[in-house]
Amino acid sequence: MVYLGLDIGSSSSKAVLLDEDGQMIAAQVVNLGTGTRGPGQALEAAYAQANCKPERVRYTVVTGYGRMTFQKADRQITEISCHAKGVRHLSSQARTIIDVGGQDTKAIRLDAMGGVENFVMNDKCAAGTGRFLEVMSRVLDCPIQALSDLAQQGKDPVSISNLCTVFAESEVISHLSTGASQANVAAGAIDSIATRIVGMAGRVGGVPQVVMTGGGALNGALVKALSHHLGCPVQVLGNPQVMGALGAAAFAREMAKKE
Repeated sequence: MVYLGLDIGSSSSKAVLLDEDGQMIAAQVVNLGTGTRGPGQALEAAYAQANCKPERVRYTVVTGYGRMTFQKADRQITEISCHAKGVRHLSSQARTIIDVGGQDTKAIRLDAMGGVENFVMNDKCAAGTGRFLEVMSRVLDCPIQALSDLAQQGKDPVSISNLCTVFAESEVISHLSTGASQANVAAGAIDSIATRIVGMAGRVGGVPQVVMTGGGALNGALVKALSHHLGCPVQVLGNPQVMGALGAAAFAREMAKKE
C-alpha cells in the first residue's frame, strides 16, 4: 500500500507518494493550481513515476489553498501543518521554516518535537512572494529561471524601498531608465524580498536550523540573501516545492496506521 499527499496551491499542484516505510517513491509538480486540471495531472504523473495504480492508495491527505475543492481525500489539513510535517520528515533539527510560494509567504517556528509553535503569513500582498519575482523578471526582460544568476552578478545592488509590488515595479523601471544595470537592479530586488521575509521570521521568533521551502527556494540568490540577513545558513532540503505534499503524505501514513 502507498500513502498520498496532494498540495493544491493557487498556481501549482504537487503530489507525493510514500511507501509503507515512509520512503518517497514519487514526487511531481505541475504548474497549474486550483480550478484547473493541475491536481489530476500531478496525480497521474505521480502514479506513473511510482508505477502503481490509484487502488493501491490506502489513505489520502490534501492540503493547500485549494484543498477543499478535492473531494476524494480522507482528510484536509492546513498547509502550515503540512509544511512543518514535511520538513520534520527530512530534518529533526529544523526549527524555522520560510515558505515562499506563488501568492503568499509563511514563516513558521517549530518546537523541539516538530510541532508548530508560531507562524505568520503574508497573503494580502504580492511583495515577498513568487509573484513579486515574476514581476521583476518581466520588467528586467529576464526568464525567471535566470533571475538568480543575474542577481548574483550584481556588484552594487540598487535600493528598492517600496514594499508594494506595483510601486516597486515603477521603482525598478526608474532605476533602469537612469542607467542602473539589470544585474544591480535584480540584486536590489532580491535583497528587498529578503529584508521583508527576515522581518516575518523575526516576528515568529525564528531560530536555526532555518529551512526554506516553496518555489522561491529554487532561487539561489534569494537563499543566499536570506542567509546573509539572518546571520545563519538557510537550508534547502530535497525538492522544496513538494514539501507541503510530502507532509500531507506523512500525515496520511501516520493516520492510516493509527486507524
